[in-house]
Amino acid sequence: MLLLLGLLSLFVFFCLLCGRKRRDGEPPLITGWIPFFGKALEFGQDAHKFLEKHKKKYGDVFTVHLAGKYMTFIMDPLLYPSIIKHGRQLDFQEFAGKVAPVTFGYPFVVPALQEQIHRSFKLLQGDNLSTLTESMMGNLMLVLRQDHLGERGGWRSGGMYDFCNTVMFEATFLTMFGRPAAGCRHSDVSALRDDFVRFDNMVPLLIAGIPVWLLGCTKAIRDKLIGYFLPHRMSCWSNTSEFIRMRSGLFEQYDALRDVDKAAHHFAILWASVGNTIPATFWAMYYLVSHPAALQRVRQEIHDVLRLDGVEFSSDTDLTLDREQLAKLVYLESAINESLRLSSASMNIRVAQEDFSLRLDAERSLGVRKGDFIALYPQSMHMDPDIYDQPQSFRVDRYIQDGRLKTDFYKDGRKLKNYLILFGSGSSMCPGRYFAVNEIKQFLCLLLLYFDLQLEEDQSQATQDLGRAGLGVMLPAADVRFRYKLKSDIKLIILCSRDSGI
Repeated sequence: MLLLLGLLSLFVFFCLLCGRKRRDGEPPLITGWIPFFGKALEFGQDAHKFLEKHKKKYGDVFTVHLAGKYMTFIMDPLLYPSIIKHGRQLDFQEFAGKVAPVTFGYPFVVPALQEQIHRSFKLLQGDNLSTLTESMMGNLMLVLRQDHLGERGGWRSGGMYDFCNTVMFEATFLTMFGRPAAGCRHSDVSALRDDFVRFDNMVPLLIAGIPVWLLGCTKAIRDKLIGYFLPHRMSCWSNTSEFIRMRSGLFEQYDALRDVDKAAHHFAILWASVGNTIPATFWAMYYLVSHPAALQRVRQEIHDVLRLDGVEFSSDTDLTLDREQLAKLVYLESAINESLRLSSASMNIRVAQEDFSLRLDAERSLGVRKGDFIALYPQSMHMDPDIYDQPQSFRVDRYIQDGRLKTDFYKDGRKLKNYLILFGSGSSMCPGRYFAVNEIKQFLCLLLLYFDLQLEEDQSQATQDLGRAGLGVMLPAADVRFRYKLKSDIKLIILCSRDSGI
């Protein structure tokens, strides 16, 4: 035993002696004493706290050794544009192109296919966004009407995250991938959702580089999920989105892709569609329900937009909210932005393609080595009291100014170009961000119009599971109990035209 401890100590000493040393012009280097892992364990416990502690000690720029990678964190949001706009020498695709295949089980993508996949994302924006939004509205109404709107009577109780997950998962799946050959809903969607949750719990470890074979039954679960999207199954579905149809046709052009590879690509899109949107929906709902005045303000705004546009709805008729109407709901969008500011902990990463000097501003440059990661951690900006007054508090109108969305925020007296980073930045901006916000708006509109909502008493405030820090929106550490019932005062709204002057 003593010999083993001695050899282990010698190994650690050797790693520290031969490890990376800071060069002239490079930012402060924080390595830790554990070989390979460096500061990964401490970072994983509470990334925001870790970074803020080292910011106070080392300043706005420092490099941390995390699980075999050297990551230089840029903590001053005034410096973000210098990273976001930097082109050839800092690349996002290298990181994504390595992580996604390993996580979701498809082969590394050849450049020609990658370029075509990138072009397909345009089908999530522009005119196609209107079609997706319309389809999502119909699928939300389908799920809510069959599972919730038909039940009259008193209060019902449930878990808020479970409610959001159940409704949003199925409605999003139907919108993106379509309906089964027979019927309107997939009979095995509950099992699919449960397997997805089990896999999703392992995603942080997969992205961190832990081999899937070390994660118990994760590979078997992933294989089962991939099997759901095999071409012979998907070919029987109807009302599939143009986005998925184009990708399916694209994959058919590459003979090197096996059916299981094509299915794995579709599975990755499912994760991208709901992995962050569902927790984002939960937090938006939670903050509104836990702030009754804010909920009432948003509910009134929805009624006002419907009235001005002459929309009629009742408990017996399906409501339609199009893309243009959703854009008018500025208080609702402010509420969503505010809830995401409080719950999002994404990390924006670029990989250095060569050794070079990175210009931060007129006075500062820093030395960067090939293969190093340059990282922005927007949560530190979102929780900065110099930018946001009382940043721990939820304020429904934080992003409202003169009846419009507010875009002017300042740091040290200087206007911030990037004051809210929720969906990546620059080349890593999420292509589905507009659809994600629209579907959250639609879900909340339907809840507020059709239901009375209350938190159950005698439960603590919702807290965040910090295990997903760096990946996007945090999950709640535990579900929140809430009560809901069909509103008793839903009436058919007959609206006057704008010409009436009302």
